Amino acid sequence: MNGQINKEICQIVPSLPPDINGVGDYALNLANQLRLDFGINTHFIICDPAWVGSDKLEGFQVDRISYRSAKSLIAQLVNIEPKSPILLHYVGYGYAKRGCPTWLINGLKTWNHQCQQVHLVTMFHETSAFGPIWTSAFWFSATQRFLVKQLIRLSDRIFTSKRSYAELLQSYAPRKFTTIPSIPVFSTVGEPKNPSSLSERTRRLVIFGGRSQRIKVYEDSLEQLLQICRYLDIQQICDIGPVLDTLPAEIDNISITAAGCLPSEKISTILSNSIAGFFSYHPAFLGKSTIFAAYCAHRVIPISATMTDLPEEGLQPGKHYALPDQYNTERRNMALMQAIADQAYAWYQVHNLSAQAKTYYTLLSDLDVPQP
Repeated sequence: MNGQINKEICQIVPSLPPDINGVGDYALNLANQLRLDFGINTHFIICDPAWVGSDKLEGFQVDRISYRSAKSLIAQLVNIEPKSPILLHYVGYGYAKRGCPTWLINGLKTWNHQCQQVHLVTMFHETSAFGPIWTSAFWFSATQRFLVKQLIRLSDRIFTSKRSYAELLQSYAPRKFTTIPSIPVFSTVGEPKNPSSLSERTRRLVIFGGRSQRIKVYEDSLEQLLQICRYLDIQQICDIGPVLDTLPAEIDNISITAAGCLPSEKISTILSNSIAGFFSYHPAFLGKSTIFAAYCAHRVIPISATMTDLPEEGLQPGKHYALPDQYNTERRNMALMQAIADQAYAWYQVHNLSAQAKTYYTLLSDLDVPQP
């Protein structure tokens, strides 16, 4: 492309709003920022035949495959602007029940042969699953790895959201890619400018995310949640996400408000006036968590039910997120809590939405330049 990008790109995604889908939200936010900062339009191709929505979403053209097959994918790819680069958001389970989207890889392979001047950039939100021998993840992991390797061969550029993923991907193709960028994800529910200090906010704690993540909080991490609520003198808990069948009305006399699924603007408003955000999610994967990114972007105290001894993506326990077990409720230190919120906020700014849009723009602009 000789340093210049077409005014349109094609983004392939598992789904888009109104479906609740973190990858779809990520892609849509990125599309809006590329349009705002660089005048780049996005043509979306959705790979969920059951998706229901308009063919226009926030001004972007949206097409949907009729069924999951190479032929159906190619039928949609012929509608994109000639020579428009393709940005694939890859997460195996988003495109196939067992995480093995052979049809997707075959479709891209055929398209690559037919249109050799079209470039493919792949963002690996996931690589391959793993698990004990009695799980499907174990039995399908070899096929998943094979498809990832196939996709690497087809891609002109690849990057991911987790450093260990980048190392794994590079081990699959050391001669093709000498460097693979690893960029933690951004908040998909907004990035307020100049968020207020904790002292100006309601003593509210937010539990935000999908069903399984929040159920884990209430079933496996209740003791840690109670500890931090007492330490921070929390007066209210706000539960945000798909409605849970069993959500306690209160814990330790602290009321829990079931907010349900909310528009991103309302989530941002709630976070901007809360002091903490709780999660039960292994810290090794925080770089790819849009929930953690949202907490950081809104300058709340991120609170983890668990910890890791090794810093991940530059994140350090006790510095960028709080750990309930480390604090004595009789000696509350809000200056320390403010420092944690500030350091998480500062860590986030390096890879916020605007910074990532610039990274994508640079990668897409330099596709004709050999990989360094």
